[in-house]
Amino acid sequence: MAKPKIVTLTMNPALDVSSTVESVMPEAKLRGSPAVFEPGGGGVNVARVVQRLAGQPLALFPADALNGHKLVTLLAKEGIQTQTVPMQGEVRMSLTLFERTSGREYRLTLPGPHMQTHEWQGLLRLLEDLSGVQFLVASGSLPPGVPTGFYVQLREIAEQMQARVILDTSGEALRQAVDEGCAYLIKPNLRELAQLVGLEEIVGQAQLEDAARQLVRARKCEVVVVSQGNAGATLITRDQAHRFHAPTVPQRSTIGAGDSMVGGIVTALAAGRPLEDAVRYGIAAGSATVMSPGTNLCQRKDVEALYQQMLAEG
Repeated sequence: MAKPKIVTLTMNPALDVSSTVESVMPEAKLRGSPAVFEPGGGGVNVARVVQRLAGQPLALFPADALNGHKLVTLLAKEGIQTQTVPMQGEVRMSLTLFERTSGREYRLTLPGPHMQTHEWQGLLRLLEDLSGVQFLVASGSLPPGVPTGFYVQLREIAEQMQARVILDTSGEALRQAVDEGCAYLIKPNLRELAQLVGLEEIVGQAQLEDAARQLVRARKCEVVVVSQGNAGATLITRDQAHRFHAPTVPQRSTIGAGDSMVGGIVTALAAGRPLEDAVRYGIAAGSATVMSPGTNLCQRKDVEALYQQMLAEG
């Protein structure tokens, strides 16, 4: 089997469980449809999208013998390579309830288990043993027990592998990693970008571009892709600023859209496509997930169609 060009790291994976009810009412016993179980967590979803877009990902994450084992089994059914580190705590569950009458979705995200030091250090050792990796995607939250500076440690490992780090996280973990210049590319939303540059909020496209340029000029990262939801995204590098508009699609569920965008971007980059083209492809992947029902991620045929639509619209 060929060495994977794309490795995803998920410190807080999840077993996603979803069901549909007619309507949500307090105190009533709700009769749901049969539960659907799917692999979840930031990097896990990125790997699933890369696989659907004909990439060859390797997904790294901690796993226990219950939910973690089920996660590995589900990913194997999708043809995704995995490497795991055993942990005592159970992989968390993430619950989604769809209300048929209103079309609303209710999401309950549970905290991850407390990870022991030797467990999260074991994942770093797995990374150190890899070779031939072009992109390391670190995505998602950090569970209890993992220091907020964890992602900072990826810089040296990535340099040894000659890989580029794509980071999609939030809060203090994002701030510390960006302050240390650990990532090649980051994908903050407007709120996260404001926090990174010390603003209360970002108002308008000009302020967005100025804030992102601050990070690039200070060598915090090389590329900033600011996610703007259904409005699209903005790409900022040292040499360019490019605003992309997302294609108009019927919105069925936003679950996994951000992870799909990252998956599209890294798949295109690993295939040698230009940065602008990769971001366009990522937006197409995110939009394709939005038009997919429930917790389903994008389908390649939808991604390709939306990408071609974006090219035609300029």
